[in-house]
Amino acid sequence: QEHYGGLNGLTITWIGDGNNVLHSIMTSAAKLGMHLRIATPKGFEPDLRITKITEQYSKEYGTKLLLTTDPLEAADGANVLVTDTWISMGQEEQKEERLKAFQGYKITMQTAKSAASNWTFLHCLPRKPEEVDDEVFYSRRSLVFQEAENRKWTI
Repeated sequence: QEHYGGLNGLTITWIGDGNNVLHSIMTSAAKLGMHLRIATPKGFEPDLRITKITEQYSKEYGTKLLLTTDPLEAADGANVLVTDTWISMGQEEQKEERLKAFQGYKITMQTAKSAASNWTFLHCLPRKPEEVDDEVFYSRRSLVFQEAENRKWTI
């Protein structure tokens, strides 16, 4: 909102794990007027109960929702590209399996080629290089440091 001047009509794209951060976005995006496009590998989809709630909110608020396994399809037309860690606390023993499942989900400039011309990038940190490359993470399109500062004030 701070960057775009408002959220209504924006498209937010999540590429990565169907985790708690995604669940928070799913339960709020439509209420804020945002279209949501989600790409997760098979077996790492968001919780079905949250998905059903999100589908209802999308209908209620007139927004679009896409669930796919294709990161490039999800990135199409995105104003905001978002990802998070693929290996959360307590999942360390699954690292090899998870890294294999998430091959092709790294956010790169190639991912952003079909995004909106004003696209930006968010990550709630800490970031691992397999999730997003340096070119995106340190680019002028990355809002991760402003995001971290804003998070500081909300905590």
